[in-house]
Amino acid sequence: MTQAPAPSEPEVPLEEEAGPLRWDELMPHFARGVVIRVAPELDLIEVARAFRDDATHQVSEWLANNQVARASDDDARRWAANDPVFTAIVAAPWVLAQERSTAH
Repeated sequence: MTQAPAPSEPEVPLEEEAGPLRWDELMPHFARGVVIRVAPELDLIEVARAFRDDATHQVSEWLANNQVARASDDDARRWAANDPVFTAIVAAPWVLAQERSTAH
């Protein structure tokens, strides 16, 4: 007798994967070079979906407009000084981070 294949786990909606993150929690990902800074005017979930789905045209447009960019050393210095809170989401291999507020 053969067993039926196990049902695959349902995909978790991106909205449920996004959450708050402090700079000290984001720092190890920055050190690995995988943090993508997302401009506040963009919808983080839409950006994550575009990265996940390899929507090259849309991502290229955001990159050209500097609305998404790999986090720079200047970003890291500013974040270390201001200790912001981010909304972050993983779109493997990237960690997308959008500043929400300053903790101070």
